[in-house]
Amino acid sequence: MATSSSRYSLPQNEPIYSYEPGSKEKAEVKQAYAEFKEGPKPIYMRLGSTLVGPSERNSEASYCPHDHAKKSCEYPLATENDVQQAIDSALKAQTSWSKLSWQDRAAVFLKAADLMCGKYRARVNAATMFGQSKTVFQSEIDAVCELADFYRFNSHFAGEVSDTQPLSPSGMWNSSVPRGLEGFVYAIGPFNFTSIAINLAAAPALMGCSVLWKPASTSLLGAEVCLEILEEAGLPPGVINLVTGDAKLISSVALASPDLAGIHFTGSTGTFQHLWKEVGSRISDYKTYPRLVGETGGKDFIFAHPKCDVSALKTAMVRGAFEYQGQKCSAASRAYVPKSIWPKLKPLLKAQIDSLEMGSPEDFKNFMAAVIDRKAFGRIAGYIDHAKNADDAEIVSGGEYDDKLGYFIKPTLIETSNPKFKSMVEEIFGPVLTVYVYDDAKLEETLEVCDQSSPYALTGAIFAKDRLDIVHMTEKLRYAAGNFYINDKPTGAVVGQQPFGGARASGTNDKAGSIWNLLRWTSMRTVKETFAPPHDHPYPHMQES
Repeated sequence: MATSSSRYSLPQNEPIYSYEPGSKEKAEVKQAYAEFKEGPKPIYMRLGSTLVGPSERNSEASYCPHDHAKKSCEYPLATENDVQQAIDSALKAQTSWSKLSWQDRAAVFLKAADLMCGKYRARVNAATMFGQSKTVFQSEIDAVCELADFYRFNSHFAGEVSDTQPLSPSGMWNSSVPRGLEGFVYAIGPFNFTSIAINLAAAPALMGCSVLWKPASTSLLGAEVCLEILEEAGLPPGVINLVTGDAKLISSVALASPDLAGIHFTGSTGTFQHLWKEVGSRISDYKTYPRLVGETGGKDFIFAHPKCDVSALKTAMVRGAFEYQGQKCSAASRAYVPKSIWPKLKPLLKAQIDSLEMGSPEDFKNFMAAVIDRKAFGRIAGYIDHAKNADDAEIVSGGEYDDKLGYFIKPTLIETSNPKFKSMVEEIFGPVLTVYVYDDAKLEETLEVCDQSSPYALTGAIFAKDRLDIVHMTEKLRYAAGNFYINDKPTGAVVGQQPFGGARASGTNDKAGSIWNLLRWTSMRTVKETFAPPHDHPYPHMQES
């Protein structure tokens, strides 16, 4: 049995497989993908030890984004009673779960990481590819490697939390005891990252909390597969309770519960602000003050100095804007490029973007696949149409879209003369990058525009060669991004290397994959034990002689 002083050593990041032609991993993921194509997988709600499938409730289906005639999964629509049963199960399970040592809880997630990186690697990747239309590489770095990193690094950080102890002078023993939050945590996941969706529930659970988990309906295939792995690894029933269906109904029950102890959220800024308002309006009804942790929107930028590596800038813009169809909260969506280098950069960008292949992730030659659903397709297409009809913008590359088979939008590059152009300031969440070409002499003014023209502050990147320029630009954009990149694309944060999160309208910046996030799910108890307590009340100053 683990002791309180033992710590899980600092892990290494999970190696990324290459999926080269003829490789074993490529054959395995293709076989797993083919199995998911055979029919929709049923998703089961976990209400403690009770499983509720789509045949037992009214149900809906999620569809494959790159072939929207195919169902990826079918899921039940939770009733209010289902949600309450999940909450009751969470509260019951926490009684025993929170009493386990942090090592015993971590063992579940460490085993799950090994299972996921071993015999279930192909299955987890294939579920994300088929259900969320990610290429094999994008799935590998997300659904397997990042999630395994979350499990392993969080286990290490949990040990650091436990090992941080106060001073104990002679005659006493002081200790700090981390406890899970009293109540349940409501975890609400996004569609775009399997790893983030699971970690929203897993991080609080590791620290001794119990969880009501509502993933996005468009990510349920990957969520189900990963939860099955956690259960095989020994996660007790009721610790993570999966509910599916109408988000408004689920939230109405969860937020009305006096036992709500926290919300762990990734999604839109508007939704998180709504949740915050609802919690605020009920604050006197809760047994504790709920912890609100959210990572929301972004309008992420790349800012180029006149003296920069143009070739590296080109690659960062293409990868940063168009990997996973731009459906990353960190994706480059706006760029500021000086006039002096634009004539050289523009044709290089156009040629690179025009060459990007798009289609099903089953074809490994494709760089991109489809956007997530019809709603996203229509919203993104609206921004492209706006640019086509605008006097102060032009389509440099792309601008085409088609939804006959799947929700395909070609990677689109827009050039504008207006730094406040619609696609320069509004979040799009799709494969659209807008470039504002600025006068070299207006570098300072344009840095100010970059900092102030968006309410978000998630990620950003600068490209420059001179160290003085790098330092100056970094300082000018001090609060413009929670994750800031120098001579690199603004995407691809790695657990243990770049803790992730942004501020302003981008969230609470609690840095997923770090000790700072785990502290939010911990309620510390300070214990003082006195070995030789006094037996009389007077103090020395009370004596006259």
